[in-house]
Amino acid sequence: MRPDTLSDTHAERLRACPPSAKLVFITLANEGALTQKQLATETLMPRRTVRSALDQLTDAGLVTAQSSIYDARKRVYQVTLGGRRSEP
Repeated sequence: MRPDTLSDTHAERLRACPPSAKLVFITLANEGALTQKQLATETLMPRRTVRSALDQLTDAGLVTAQSSIYDARKRVYQVTLGGRRSEP
């Protein structure tokens, strides 16, 4: 995902997030939907840091969470479609 595909509101919300949340957001934008464990592996950050970043991104409306279809105990996170600017 290119940075210019974010809506202005979502770009502003992302700017207010810490670097760990920005890395998680970029990873989700590039890789697609991932679990917390997958994000920790991809970003090389501790699970606790990833959890905090996901909470911040969810609260900011940048990321959504859904139950995994493969394991109901796990949640899958993805970038919100509303956060992307419609492309011409």
